[in-house]
Amino acid sequence: MDKLSEIRRPIEQELQVYRTMFEETLRTQNPLLDMALRHVASRQGKVMRPILVLLAAKLTGAVNEQVLHAAVAMELLHTASLVHDDVVDESNRRRGQKSLNALLDNKAAVLVGDFLLSKALYHSALTGSQQVVTWVAELGQTLSDGELHQLANLDKTVVSEEDYFEVISKKTAAMFETCARAGAFLSGGGVEDITQMGRFGLQVGLCFQLRDDLFDYDDQLDTGKPSGNDMREGKLTLPVIHALLQSGNAEMMNIALRVRRGEATDDEIARLVNFTLDEGGLLFAEQKMFSIGEGAVSLLDYKQDKDPVVAESLSQYVHFVVGRSL
Repeated sequence: MDKLSEIRRPIEQELQVYRTMFEETLRTQNPLLDMALRHVASRQGKVMRPILVLLAAKLTGAVNEQVLHAAVAMELLHTASLVHDDVVDESNRRRGQKSLNALLDNKAAVLVGDFLLSKALYHSALTGSQQVVTWVAELGQTLSDGELHQLANLDKTVVSEEDYFEVISKKTAAMFETCARAGAFLSGGGVEDITQMGRFGLQVGLCFQLRDDLFDYDDQLDTGKPSGNDMREGKLTLPVIHALLQSGNAEMMNIALRVRRGEATDDEIARLVNFTLDEGGLLFAEQKMFSIGEGAVSLLDYKQDKDPVVAESLSQYVHFVVGRSL
């Protein structure tokens, strides 16, 4: 049995119900929309966010229909954000396939993203919880805020780890935080459960983005994007930020600022990637990720006695995130 199958084992039945519910919500009589939604559904990943909702609920109470609607809402919101991000980033590939904006065009992709977003809000309403509706609505704002913060960074002449973590906290980690918190809340968990699960989700989300950023330096991985692609999109992630700050190399800093402005050549990007490797930027980011992951696992200690099987699945969930190859 592979690692992800082991993680899912305590919620396998609930996950099947979730999948059916998710597929049903994407059905439509509009031919163009139906084609677009089938394309989006075909490239669904490992559904890490719904799994987190269900496991958090199972650890703190029980999976019920409200929890399932929350899991669908979170995956729909995540999917909508990916569709919109590809338009913003002008990306042509997503998980090794054509992005929706490349398959159709930007106008259609934005509208499909809006459709998915409205479906997410619909399922959050079906939880019957005003609190969950509020969390999902706030999350939508946070995701946009993170994207805008990242765009604002393009004009800055300094780099900082603080700016980096603020962006990934909003763009990625906040989603995982809401998943875990909503699962605990809707399952009947208490205040401590909701707080601990929210903190757990946030730290897992940070690890998730750190691992994604590390992928960008590996030419051997089939991520659907070339090595150095983040830099081609004007993004400076933790490995290069650390390398720049700890070396004080003025020439490399100048190239990094050109990267932000979208002015760097392929040769300059290659030099900056090699500089990052030589200065130990990847090792630093990996160590940071592992440290945050260990902190997330430690947050599960208070529930080890209640349900050790589910707690172990959540612990393995963290290890899977930090150790995944894609």
